[in-house]
Amino acid sequence: MMRYRAIVVAFVVQLAAGAAATAQAPTSAPATLFEGALLIAGDGRAPVANAAFLVEQGTIRRVGRRGEIQLPAGGVRVDLSGRVVMPALVNTHGHPGFQKGLTFSRDTYTRENVLDDLYRAAYFGVGVVMAQGIDPGEIVYEIRRDQALGVVGGARLLTAGRGIGAPNAGPGAAPFQGVAYEVTTPEQGRAAVRELAAKKVDLVKIWVDDRGGRAPRLAPPVYRAIIDESHRHGLKVSAHVFYHDDAVDLVDAGIDGFAHLVRDREMDDALVVAIVRRGVYVMPNLSGTERATYAGLPPWFDEPGLAALVRDTIPVPIVERMRASFTSREPAAASAARERYAVLQRSLRKLNAAGARIILGSDTGLEDHLFGHAEQRELEAMGGAGMTPAQVIVAATSRAAEYLGLGDTGAVVAGRRADFLVLAANPLDDIRNTRRIEAVYLSGRPMDRAAVRARLNGTH
Repeated sequence: MMRYRAIVVAFVVQLAAGAAATAQAPTSAPATLFEGALLIAGDGRAPVANAAFLVEQGTIRRVGRRGEIQLPAGGVRVDLSGRVVMPALVNTHGHPGFQKGLTFSRDTYTRENVLDDLYRAAYFGVGVVMAQGIDPGEIVYEIRRDQALGVVGGARLLTAGRGIGAPNAGPGAAPFQGVAYEVTTPEQGRAAVRELAAKKVDLVKIWVDDRGGRAPRLAPPVYRAIIDESHRHGLKVSAHVFYHDDAVDLVDAGIDGFAHLVRDREMDDALVVAIVRRGVYVMPNLSGTERATYAGLPPWFDEPGLAALVRDTIPVPIVERMRASFTSREPAAASAARERYAVLQRSLRKLNAAGARIILGSDTGLEDHLFGHAEQRELEAMGGAGMTPAQVIVAATSRAAEYLGLGDTGAVVAGRRADFLVLAANPLDDIRNTRRIEAVYLSGRPMDRAAVRARLNGTH
C-alpha cells in the first residue's frame, strides 16, 4: 500500500498535477506502465490477473500480463499489485448545475456549479456525464469546448441541449420549466432538431408522456418527425417515457434509447422482444425511485465505502437532509413505493434475461440526487434487480460509451483513452467495491483528489 502511494505521489509531482482535476486534452506526460493489478476491461471479457498496460499521450497503447510489455526509455512504472483496475463509469443520464448546497433552483445554474457537479462525479469514479436535456444557455457548450482544450477537468461533459417536449410537458421540477423546446407540429419538431444540430449536441432528448396529467403527450406524428430529422443529422434520440403504450410505438418509430423504464406497468414480453430486436438502449434509473421505498434509514446510507466518498465531497447539511427524508417518511407511503419499485425491478430482470442493451443512467442532478453518489447507488440497485456484477460493469462502462458514440473510452483496451479507476477491492465479488476508489485516471493522468475535496468543501 505504502509503495503504491509513494509511486503515485511521485508520478503526480512529475506531472505537476495541482489543479482540481485533470483536463481532458492529451497529455505530454512520460509513458507509464501500470503493472500487477487485476484488470477488468469493461467489455465483458474475462478479467486478467497480474496485468500490465502501457499508457502514452493519454491513450492505452498495449495491454497484456506483467513481464510482457517493455517500459520505454524515460517511462514511469506504477506497481498496482493487490489492486483492481476497471474503466471509469459512463453516466448516460444527468442534469448538472441546479443544486448548490441546500438550494435547488435555476439561480444556481452557473458555470462553477456545473463544474462542481462534474468534479464530484469524477471523484466518485464517473468519467463521462451525458446531460440529458434541461441545459439552458451556452454554459454546457462552453465547458464541453474548454474540456476539449484542456482548460478544465472533471467528468467529460456531453449535452442534449434544451431537449424537446409538448407544451408544459418537458422536464418536471420547477427550476426546469421553460427550458425545453415546446412543439405541437412535426415541422416545429424538425426545426428544433435543426437548431440543436447546429449547436452540435451529442444526442436529442424528447419528453413524451403527459407528466402525470399536467400536459398533453407529445403526439406520435411529432416525435416520429423528430426521430427522423435527428437521424438525418446523425443524432440518436433518447425518450423520457412513462406509459407502456408510448414505449411500444416509440420502438416502432425508431427510438434509440429510453431514459427511463416504463412505469405504469411491467413491460410485457412483446415489448421486451421488440427492444432487443431493434437494439434500443435502456437506462433503468432505479436509484431515484428506490429512495422512496424506505421509512427508515436505508442499509446503504452509512455503508463504509459510500459514506467515505460522501464525507469527502458532500456538505453535512445536505447529508442530514437526505437522512431526514428517510426517517420522516410514513410507512404506508414507503410500502406503496415498494410495490411500484418492484414493477421496475421485474421489467429490468426481463430485459436483462433477454439480452437488452442496458446502460447506466441515474437521472443524476435532481434535488439531493447528487452526482457521483447517485451513479454509485444505481450500480447497487441494478445488482439488486438481478444483474450480475459483471453485467453491471459492462452496462456502466463500454455499453454506455457505445450508446453515446464514444469509441475512445469505456474499456481498458488498446487504443482507448486511459480513463480508469484503481480500486482496493474487486467489484466482481461485490458491486459496491466500485466505491473503494484509490485513484481516478482521466486521459492517463491521476486526478488530484485532495484538490477536488478542497473545491467541494469551499476551501479552494
